[in-house]
Amino acid sequence: MSFQRNQAFQGLEEVIVGGARIARLDLAETARLMIEAAGRPARASGPLYLTSVNGEVLARRRASRDFAALVDQADLISADGQPLVFASRLLGARALPERVATTDLYPLVAAMAEREGVTFYLYGASEEVNRATYETTKRRFPGLRIVGRSHGYLRGEELEQKIDEINELAPDIVWLALGVPREQEFVREWSDRLRNVKVIKTSGGLFDFLAGAKKRAPMWMQKAGLEWAFRLRLEPRRLLLRYVTTNPIALLLLLRHTH
Repeated sequence: MSFQRNQAFQGLEEVIVGGARIARLDLAETARLMIEAAGRPARASGPLYLTSVNGEVLARRRASRDFAALVDQADLISADGQPLVFASRLLGARALPERVATTDLYPLVAAMAEREGVTFYLYGASEEVNRATYETTKRRFPGLRIVGRSHGYLRGEELEQKIDEINELAPDIVWLALGVPREQEFVREWSDRLRNVKVIKTSGGLFDFLAGAKKRAPMWMQKAGLEWAFRLRLEPRRLLLRYVTTNPIALLLLLRHTH
Protein backbone atom coordinates (compact mmCIF):
# COMPACT_ATOMS: atom_id res chain seq x y z
CA MET A 1 0.00 0.00 0.00
CA SER A 2 1.38 3.38 -0.97
CA PHE A 3 -0.24 6.78 -1.01
CA GLN A 4 0.42 10.47 -1.47
CA ARG A 5 0.07 13.14 1.24
CA ASN A 6 -0.72 16.71 0.24
CA GLN A 7 0.83 18.46 3.22
CA ALA A 8 4.24 20.04 3.76
CA PHE A 9 5.95 17.99 1.05
CA GLN A 10 3.63 17.74 -1.92
CA GLY A 11 3.93 14.57 -3.93
CA LEU A 12 5.85 12.75 -1.21
CA GLU A 13 5.30 9.02 -1.61
CA GLU A 14 4.96 7.01 1.58
CA VAL A 15 4.53 3.32 2.37
CA ILE A 16 3.22 1.58 5.48
CA VAL A 17 5.94 -0.38 7.29
CA GLY A 18 5.21 -1.85 10.71
CA GLY A 19 2.11 0.34 10.89
CA ALA A 20 4.02 3.61 10.42
CA ARG A 21 4.00 5.76 7.29
CA ILE A 22 7.54 5.96 5.94
CA ALA A 23 8.84 8.29 3.24
CA ARG A 24 9.99 6.36 0.20
CA LEU A 25 13.22 8.33 -0.18
CA ASP A 26 16.90 7.48 -0.17
CA LEU A 27 19.57 9.37 1.78
CA ALA A 28 20.40 11.86 -0.97
CA GLU A 29 16.74 12.64 -1.67
CA THR A 30 16.06 13.16 2.03
CA ALA A 31 19.04 15.50 2.36
CA ARG A 32 17.93 17.51 -0.66
CA LEU A 33 14.39 17.76 0.70
CA MET A 34 15.75 19.15 3.99
CA ILE A 35 17.88 21.74 2.22
CA GLU A 36 14.95 22.80 0.04
CA ALA A 37 12.73 23.14 3.12
CA ALA A 38 15.45 25.16 4.86
CA GLY A 39 15.49 27.57 1.92
CA ARG A 40 11.80 28.43 2.19
CA PRO A 41 10.31 31.08 4.50
CA ALA A 42 9.62 29.86 8.03
CA ARG A 43 6.07 28.62 8.54
CA ALA A 44 3.76 30.70 10.72
CA SER A 45 2.65 27.48 12.43
CA GLY A 46 6.20 26.50 13.40
CA PRO A 47 9.06 24.46 11.95
CA LEU A 48 8.71 21.41 9.78
CA TYR A 49 9.09 18.34 11.96
CA LEU A 50 11.15 15.43 10.62
CA THR A 51 11.64 12.23 12.58
CA SER A 52 12.75 8.62 12.14
CA VAL A 53 11.42 5.16 12.97
CA ASN A 54 13.28 2.00 13.96
CA GLY A 55 12.25 -1.15 15.81
CA GLU A 56 12.19 0.54 19.21
CA VAL A 57 10.04 3.38 17.92
CA LEU A 58 7.62 0.93 16.29
CA ALA A 59 7.21 -0.90 19.61
CA ARG A 60 6.76 2.33 21.57
CA ARG A 61 4.28 3.56 18.99
CA ARG A 62 2.23 0.38 19.45
CA ALA A 63 2.32 0.64 23.25
CA SER A 64 1.32 4.32 23.60
CA ARG A 65 -1.34 6.20 21.67
CA ASP A 66 0.14 9.47 22.87
CA PHE A 67 3.58 8.60 21.52
CA ALA A 68 2.05 7.25 18.30
CA ALA A 69 0.37 10.61 17.78
CA LEU A 70 3.68 12.42 18.31
CA VAL A 71 5.35 10.29 15.64
CA ASP A 72 2.46 10.30 13.18
CA GLN A 73 2.19 14.11 13.25
CA ALA A 74 5.66 14.45 11.70
CA ASP A 75 5.88 16.08 8.28
CA LEU A 76 8.33 13.39 7.19
CA ILE A 77 9.22 10.01 8.71
CA SER A 78 12.38 8.18 7.64
CA ALA A 79 13.32 4.52 8.09
CA ASP A 80 16.30 4.47 10.45
CA GLY A 81 16.46 0.68 10.67
CA GLN A 82 17.54 -1.93 8.15
CA PRO A 83 14.80 -4.40 9.22
CA LEU A 84 12.21 -1.88 8.00
CA VAL A 85 13.86 -1.89 4.58
CA PHE A 86 13.90 -5.70 4.51
CA ALA A 87 10.21 -5.84 5.50
CA SER A 88 9.22 -3.38 2.77
CA ARG A 89 11.05 -5.48 0.18
CA LEU A 90 9.54 -8.77 1.30
CA LEU A 91 6.01 -7.72 2.24
CA GLY A 92 5.31 -4.28 0.80
CA ALA A 93 3.87 -3.27 -2.53
CA ARG A 94 6.80 -0.87 -3.03
CA ALA A 95 10.17 -1.23 -1.34
CA LEU A 96 12.04 1.46 0.55
CA PRO A 97 15.18 2.32 -1.45
CA GLU A 98 17.53 2.21 1.54
CA ARG A 99 17.90 2.87 5.23
CA VAL A 100 18.01 6.58 6.07
CA ALA A 101 20.11 6.56 9.23
CA THR A 102 20.43 10.02 10.75
CA THR A 103 24.17 9.43 11.28
CA ASP A 104 24.55 8.95 7.51
CA LEU A 105 22.14 11.76 6.66
CA TYR A 106 23.88 14.43 8.73
CA PRO A 107 27.10 14.76 6.68
CA LEU A 108 25.13 14.85 3.43
CA VAL A 109 22.95 17.68 4.71
CA ALA A 110 25.99 19.46 6.18
CA ALA A 111 27.84 19.37 2.86
CA MET A 112 24.84 20.81 1.02
CA ALA A 113 24.24 23.38 3.77
CA GLU A 114 27.85 24.54 3.58
CA ARG A 115 27.48 25.18 -0.16
CA GLU A 116 24.08 26.82 0.03
CA GLY A 117 24.38 28.89 3.19
CA VAL A 118 21.90 26.90 5.27
CA THR A 119 22.44 27.30 9.03
CA PHE A 120 22.45 24.70 11.84
CA TYR A 121 21.77 24.67 15.56
CA LEU A 122 22.88 21.67 17.63
CA TYR A 123 20.67 20.89 20.64
CA GLY A 124 20.99 17.88 22.89
CA ALA A 125 23.30 15.34 24.56
CA SER A 126 25.75 16.32 27.30
CA GLU A 127 27.85 19.48 27.18
CA GLU A 128 30.98 17.46 26.41
CA VAL A 129 29.36 15.48 23.59
CA ASN A 130 27.58 18.54 22.20
CA ARG A 131 30.80 20.55 22.11
CA ALA A 132 32.71 17.69 20.48
CA THR A 133 29.96 17.37 17.84
CA TYR A 134 30.27 21.07 17.07
CA GLU A 135 34.06 20.89 16.81
CA THR A 136 34.01 17.74 14.67
CA THR A 137 31.45 19.26 12.32
CA LYS A 138 33.39 22.51 11.96
CA ARG A 139 36.61 20.65 11.18
CA ARG A 140 34.93 18.67 8.44
CA PHE A 141 32.76 21.52 7.10
CA PRO A 142 34.60 24.76 7.98
CA GLY A 143 32.29 26.91 5.88
CA LEU A 144 29.12 25.64 7.54
CA ARG A 145 27.38 28.20 9.73
CA ILE A 146 26.43 26.70 13.09
CA VAL A 147 24.70 29.63 14.76
CA GLY A 148 24.52 28.04 18.21
CA ARG A 149 24.53 24.91 20.31
CA SER A 150 23.34 23.71 23.71
CA HIS A 151 23.39 20.54 25.78
CA GLY A 152 20.02 18.91 26.35
CA TYR A 153 19.71 19.03 30.14
CA LEU A 154 18.08 22.43 30.57
CA ARG A 155 14.95 22.76 32.68
CA GLY A 156 12.46 25.38 33.78
CA GLU A 157 13.28 29.04 33.21
CA GLU A 158 16.71 28.22 31.82
CA LEU A 159 15.10 26.08 29.11
CA GLU A 160 12.52 28.74 28.29
CA GLN A 161 15.27 31.32 27.88
CA LYS A 162 17.17 28.95 25.60
CA ILE A 163 14.07 28.43 23.45
CA ASP A 164 13.74 32.19 23.01
CA GLU A 165 17.44 32.43 22.19
CA ILE A 166 17.18 29.74 19.52
CA ASN A 167 14.17 31.47 17.98
CA GLU A 168 16.07 34.77 17.85
CA LEU A 169 19.06 33.10 16.19
CA ALA A 170 16.62 31.69 13.59
CA PRO A 171 18.62 28.63 12.46
CA ASP A 172 17.36 26.95 9.32
CA ILE A 173 17.76 23.44 10.79
CA VAL A 174 17.78 22.39 14.44
CA TRP A 175 19.30 18.94 15.04
CA LEU A 176 17.54 17.68 18.16
CA ALA A 177 19.40 14.87 19.94
CA LEU A 178 17.46 14.04 23.09
CA GLY A 179 16.51 10.42 22.47
CA VAL A 180 13.07 8.81 22.27
CA PRO A 181 10.56 10.01 23.43
CA ARG A 182 12.03 13.26 24.79
CA GLU A 183 12.74 14.76 21.40
CA GLN A 184 9.20 14.11 20.12
CA GLU A 185 7.82 15.65 23.32
CA PHE A 186 10.14 18.63 22.84
CA VAL A 187 8.69 19.25 19.38
CA ARG A 188 5.15 19.14 20.75
CA GLU A 189 5.92 21.50 23.61
CA TRP A 190 8.12 24.11 21.96
CA SER A 191 7.37 24.26 18.22
CA ASP A 192 4.96 27.16 18.56
CA ARG A 193 7.76 29.24 20.14
CA LEU A 194 10.30 28.39 17.44
CA ARG A 195 8.56 30.05 14.52
CA ASN A 196 11.78 31.43 13.06
CA VAL A 197 13.16 27.89 12.70
CA LYS A 198 12.57 26.18 9.35
CA VAL A 199 13.19 22.50 10.19
CA ILE A 200 13.59 20.36 13.31
CA LYS A 201 15.18 16.94 12.76
CA THR A 202 15.04 14.49 15.66
CA SER A 203 18.43 12.83 15.88
CA GLY A 204 18.52 10.23 18.67
CA GLY A 205 22.13 9.26 19.42
CA LEU A 206 23.60 11.18 16.47
CA PHE A 207 25.82 13.42 18.59
CA ASP A 208 27.30 10.45 20.49
CA PHE A 209 28.45 8.93 17.21
CA LEU A 210 29.75 12.21 15.76
CA ALA A 211 31.64 12.99 18.97
CA GLY A 212 33.18 9.53 19.09
CA ALA A 213 31.51 8.68 22.39
CA LYS A 214 29.96 5.59 20.78
CA LYS A 215 31.06 3.37 17.92
CA ARG A 216 28.91 2.34 14.99
CA ALA A 217 28.61 -1.27 13.96
CA PRO A 218 30.74 -2.54 11.05
CA MET A 219 29.10 -1.91 7.71
CA TRP A 220 28.30 -5.59 7.13
CA MET A 221 26.33 -5.66 10.38
CA GLN A 222 24.49 -2.48 9.45
CA LYS A 223 23.52 -3.91 6.06
CA ALA A 224 22.47 -7.21 7.63
CA GLY A 225 20.18 -5.45 10.11
CA LEU A 226 22.35 -6.50 13.06
CA GLU A 227 23.44 -3.11 14.38
CA TRP A 228 21.29 -3.73 17.46
CA ALA A 229 23.41 -6.79 18.29
CA PHE A 230 26.61 -4.75 18.05
CA ARG A 231 25.19 -2.10 20.38
CA LEU A 232 23.96 -4.77 22.79
CA ARG A 233 27.46 -6.22 23.03
CA LEU A 234 28.85 -2.76 23.88
CA GLU A 235 26.11 -1.75 26.36
CA PRO A 236 24.41 -4.91 27.66
CA ARG A 237 23.20 -3.45 30.95
CA ARG A 238 21.54 -0.47 29.33
CA LEU A 239 20.11 -2.19 26.27
CA LEU A 240 19.27 -5.79 27.15
CA LEU A 241 15.87 -5.12 28.72
CA ARG A 242 14.97 -2.65 25.97
CA TYR A 243 15.73 -5.07 23.18
CA VAL A 244 14.10 -8.04 24.89
CA THR A 245 10.87 -6.07 25.29
CA THR A 246 10.82 -4.17 21.99
CA ASN A 247 12.45 -6.37 19.32
CA PRO A 248 9.78 -9.15 19.34
CA ILE A 249 7.00 -6.57 19.18
CA ALA A 250 8.71 -4.73 16.34
CA LEU A 251 9.15 -7.98 14.40
CA LEU A 252 5.46 -8.84 14.82
CA LEU A 253 4.46 -5.36 13.66
CA LEU A 254 6.70 -5.61 10.62
CA LEU A 255 5.16 -8.96 9.68
CA ARG A 256 1.54 -7.93 10.24
CA HIS A 257 1.44 -4.26 9.31
CA THR A 258 3.63 -3.80 6.25
CA HIS A 259 1.70 -3.22 3.03
